[in-house]
Amino acid sequence: MTTITELRDTLIGMPPPPDDGSGRAVFERLDELRVLRNVVDHQIAVHIALFDASDAAARAGSTTRSWLIEMGMPPAAAGRGVRIAAGLASLPKLADCAADGYLSAECVDAVVRGITLIDTRAPAALSDDDRSAVESELLTQAFSGATPAEINDHARSIAVRVAATDPDAVPAADDASLNTLHTRVTEEGRVAITADVTAVIGEKFLSMIDERSCPRPEPDGADDRRGVAQRRADGLELLLHQAAIGAAMTTAGAPRTQVLVTIPADGADPARLPWVGAVTASTARRLSCDGGVAEIVLDGEGVPLRMGTTKRLFPHHLRQAIVVRDQCCVKCGAPAAHTQVHHLVHWADGGATDLDNGCLLCQRCHTQVHHHGWRVVMGPDRHPWLIPSVDIDQRRLPRPAYNRRTMRLDDALV
Repeated sequence: MTTITELRDTLIGMPPPPDDGSGRAVFERLDELRVLRNVVDHQIAVHIALFDASDAAARAGSTTRSWLIEMGMPPAAAGRGVRIAAGLASLPKLADCAADGYLSAECVDAVVRGITLIDTRAPAALSDDDRSAVESELLTQAFSGATPAEINDHARSIAVRVAATDPDAVPAADDASLNTLHTRVTEEGRVAITADVTAVIGEKFLSMIDERSCPRPEPDGADDRRGVAQRRADGLELLLHQAAIGAAMTTAGAPRTQVLVTIPADGADPARLPWVGAVTASTARRLSCDGGVAEIVLDGEGVPLRMGTTKRLFPHHLRQAIVVRDQCCVKCGAPAAHTQVHHLVHWADGGATDLDNGCLLCQRCHTQVHHHGWRVVMGPDRHPWLIPSVDIDQRRLPRPAYNRRTMRLDDALV
């Protein structure tokens, strides 16, 4: 019998298929490897089930998933493997298809999670016949070419249908016990957010996002260059910013939340935020423009050397004066309520916190000024002027603030 080590060595030394210029041989090899990967993933799930049944992890005060992660398996793959291992025992048709390599681990997992959801929503435990029928229905979906997400959607529709047979059941759309929200920091340092909430919470969220993500014309009069998804993301950031302003103070008068930036003293490593991790210097500067920022400088051992104080950079009365002058975001015209006060000369670079060094920018435009080549300068008329990035205007001719967009530069000089 061939050992796993021999199989591995065979794959490592496998030569590429002959190339006739059509790519067909490579395609066929890829298909064979896909099936092989499915078979290996199934065997991993089978062995996870055997290991779990041994109770070795439990006797050590741990879990099978934790041991898989310590082994080197990614957390998402470990969780998926444990779910599949637990579900296959009661789903023989799915197990047979997975064993033959017909289904990917992602599709197998979608079927397992779908049947678990249906079990949860059913008024009573599914009978063997009902479970078999649901298993066949989801397998049909999988073999029709449906993606794991589409299999999940179909399972949810079955769950809604099953739950409707119980007049006393709470509809899934109204059941707050099913609410979930997951976050994870990606390899690129971004944050991926997924949520499943009641219809009421969803309605509130969608209404607020829609109100804050409507298209806005570009400074040159062109249509909004952002897609729908980017506008919604900008709307979410604006919503969070407004919520932070509204809940900034407790009844005791202390800040409820604040941005905490840790900065290595030697400058070798980037500044970091507690939840997201490393951030660029320009991001740290943008955060400091219009909010409470606590800075902690760390030595090489991670011990604080000194701690700055929280600074509310533009006080209320000064922001009011800037609102009177600028009226709206100086770049796109977003309402003043949707803006932050931006330092023309960064506070970290010695810029003053006064009327002549501040202007209104919405979250999107604030990001463009800090990261995408735009600049804002104070003109001789004591009004902000925008200098576009090179990709917008190679000459980088100054443009007036949005509320004065009919003016020309020579008008201001006069």
